Formats: sequence, C-alpha cells, structure tokens
Amino acid sequence: MTACLRWHVEQDEAGVPALEWSFDQDVLDAEAKADGWYALITPITAAQATPAQVLIQYKGQGAVERRYSDFKGPLAVTPVFVQHDRRAAALIQVICLALLVFCLIERQAGRALGPEQTMAGLYPDNRRVRPTGRMILYHLGELNLRIGNVVDPPTVQVTRGVPLNLLELLGVQVTQTRWPPT
Repeated sequence: MTACLRWHVEQDEAGVPALEWSFDQDVLDAEAKADGWYALITPITAAQATPAQVLIQYKGQGAVERRYSDFKGPLAVTPVFVQHDRRAAALIQVICLALLVFCLIERQAGRALGPEQTMAGLYPDNRRVRPTGRMILYHLGELNLRIGNVVDPPTVQVTRGVPLNLLELLGVQVTQTRWPPT
C-alpha cells in the first residue's frame, strides 16, 4: 500500500497537525495490470509445453478441489475437538492417510481401465464415467461379508455386477479365500 499511498502532514496557524492523503491512480493502474501474474520456475522447456499447459500442471486446481471435496465428503471429516497438540497432529495424520488410500483406490481403478478410464454401471442410467473414489466405495459398500469359523472361512458374497468388476479392477481376487492367514 505504501507504493500507491501519498500523504503529507501540515500544521495550520495554530500548530494543529493535519494529514492529507490520496492514492496515486497511476500506480494503482500499473498494479492492476499485473494482478494475477506471477513467475513459475520449471524445468519444462517451451518445446515440451506451452505456458498455459505449465500453469495448468502447476495449479492442478481440479485435482486439489476434488481432494478437498473428498476430505469433507466421503471421509466425513467434521470438527473434532482434541485437548493436546499431539492428538491433533495424530488426527491429521490419520485423515491424510485415509485420503491417500482413497486416492490410491481411485488411481488403481483408473490404471486398470486403461486409456479410456471409463466404465458403465456406476450410475442408474448406465452411462460410461470415470470411477471416482466416492463411487467405488459406494458400490463396494454393498458387499456382504459372511463371517466364517475355523472350518468354514469367511467369504465376501459377490458373484457379479459392478462390485465384482470394481474388485477385479483393484486387483482383489475374489475366487481365493484369505483364511487361514499366511
């Protein structure tokens, strides 16, 4: 503000100081022209990407906003009051770990789908969309676990449909039991 603010202090005949101030409009206009501009230092050359592509890659705004939405949505992070800094740090670490797992599930499904990265069946109208972590967990939430015992291992009851397709995309083998633990 000091660059565009002009001020002067005077005293009148009685010795009372008076402050006169104004904004320098030329400085304000020059600053307005540069609003929103900043420098990016990158190893990417002009032959590898245009300035717009570099900015988009740097900002990653879509991914960042989606992760904030995940943080507030499916992970259901609500205000929690803790009494010690250690507990607050631990809570943040657990939340970040959950967000990392959420992102890795989404990434694995996208990689398994290949270049198109879309699948049908996630929505009732059967349109082809990219599976998000939210949709994957929603559909996997429909699975039922049949509790077993020593002679009859626990099993996930899924035979077909979107949950089976998602488990295959995530590399989970539903034909093999995981009991007893090895």
